[in-house]
Amino acid sequence: MIVKVVEKDVMDPVAETGDHKIELNKVDPDFKKLTLFNNTKPGADVILDYLGENLGKSEVIRVKKPAGAPATQNQLEKAALGEVVILGLGDCGSCSSWVILDAIRLEKIGVPTISICSTSFSEFSHELAKAHGAEDLNIVTVQHPIAGTKTSEIHDKTRKMMPLIKELLGNF
Repeated sequence: MIVKVVEKDVMDPVAETGDHKIELNKVDPDFKKLTLFNNTKPGADVILDYLGENLGKSEVIRVKKPAGAPATQNQLEKAALGEVVILGLGDCGSCSSWVILDAIRLEKIGVPTISICSTSFSEFSHELAKAHGAEDLNIVTVQHPIAGTKTSEIHDKTRKMMPLIKELLGNF
């Protein structure tokens, strides 16, 4: 049997991209509008709804997009109506990539973000953010798995993230 070997270039999403650094935005602790950016992964709605109900005091803007795909310009513009955006959920490779890359796109236009990724994709998410010049991007980790998990268990996992989210928001 003869096998033909073909060499292809493959993009490494966490490859070094140079010395550029993205200026990340600080959350104004007196923010009045919070955007919850739902990438429609199973359980993302449960996490984001819980946060919306338990973070109080602010108007909540909700944006949805398909998982594993970049946000459209319209979705980013709607998300940017909030003074801070919480994006979720990164619990696989492609959806984690787009949670992080969409967060970076929002940071570049002046909107502070908090991204939620599962423990199984936390390291990858941090490496991706660093590779794109956003080493200190706010990434909060939730215990994996979320998909296929009962709502009450997702609430428990979300409660464990709340202290860090409140600290990042700076107003609790």
